[in-house]
Amino acid sequence: MTPTTAKYLILAGLLMVVVGVVFYFFGNSLTWLGRLPGDIRIEKKGFRLYIPLATMLLISALINLILWLIRKLF
Repeated sequence: MTPTTAKYLILAGLLMVVVGVVFYFFGNSLTWLGRLPGDIRIEKKGFRLYIPLATMLLISALINLILWLIRKLF
């Protein structure tokens, strides 16, 4: 294992800890996540379809921003 790989693993672990702490302490205030205006929700009798399009785009943008920052810093 190279030192660069070890750095990425450490950063991934720290990021997971930070996300876990945020969800643990602020989980009640994040209820809007998954209910954004671009999310598709179809509910009929005996049928439920949910496609969190806007939520997936937001999370993807955040992950890309974090990875870009990590690459710039290291």
